[in-house]
Amino acid sequence: MKRKSISYAKWGYIFLIPFFVVYFIFSLYPLLSTFYNSFMDYVIDRSSVGGGWTTEVVEPEIKFCGLKNFAAVFASNGTLVHSFWNTIIIWLIGFIPQIAISLLLATWFTDLRLKLKAQGFFKTVIYLPNVIMASAIALLFFTLFSKDGALYETFTKVLGRDDSLLNTKWGTRGIIGFINILLWYGNTTILLMAAIMGVDTSLYESAQIDGANPTQTFWKITIPLIKPLMTYVLVTSLIGGLQMYDVPALLTKDMGSPIVGGIASAKTLVMEIQTRKDSDVGLASAICIVIFIVSAILGFTINFLGSDRDGKKKKKKPAAKRG
Repeated sequence: MKRKSISYAKWGYIFLIPFFVVYFIFSLYPLLSTFYNSFMDYVIDRSSVGGGWTTEVVEPEIKFCGLKNFAAVFASNGTLVHSFWNTIIIWLIGFIPQIAISLLLATWFTDLRLKLKAQGFFKTVIYLPNVIMASAIALLFFTLFSKDGALYETFTKVLGRDDSLLNTKWGTRGIIGFINILLWYGNTTILLMAAIMGVDTSLYESAQIDGANPTQTFWKITIPLIKPLMTYVLVTSLIGGLQMYDVPALLTKDMGSPIVGGIASAKTLVMEIQTRKDSDVGLASAICIVIFIVSAILGFTINFLGSDRDGKKKKKKPAAKRG
């Protein structure tokens, strides 16, 4: 008598059920709801009592408005375009030095010729800021650089005026960028180290025998071979940058100050969403959809440009027939 074989395949699907339930409830449904609301004139009107705003919500009037909300997002006379460029500029201020520092540290730590001591200690130290909440570091820097803070006197002399660095356009942007560097350079360093350690050491040995110096080895061997992970770091950092909120919000008291020419110079796109989430829900939803689309387009573009298309063409090219 043949024994009935046990199929374990179904258990894999059963164990996946909790993931899909959580995904549909907390990710897919909110995304579809946001997409739907972006085409609606969805404004929550809060009544005024004694000159102040009350939390009592009047039933909102929702009606279809087509692309009106998206037109408002891209309107040149609005604040949203400026907030987009603020977000990109602040991200670049943080990302460019971050990737440079991380590449340098990752190369040092993985270079067998240097024989650096206490590597474990230094790796732990550079990663520690990543486990600290961004809000805590933002509040620390706000205390340091605000008026009468620990560094107030120092920068008063540098600026040549009795003013806080947080009251200057590039001062605020620079501090936000520096905090982003401090928070993420350790994580980026660990990722790059893992990529470099995955490179075949025989390639470095061959290059050294051929007389290549460390600079040539870095640009001709290391960078090309870790390009996929560099692309991953760039895409994830860009997506995170477009969603920047907590650090600039805490440093500027959710105002995006300083105000230069009537425009908030440190206000990001997500800060705009937070400003409108309890009033103009339709416009806030449209901003979310725009961030999603921009992130997707930039992500696919960077991935396409960073892919090894020449290598793929060589693999597809058929071998020449022997006569």
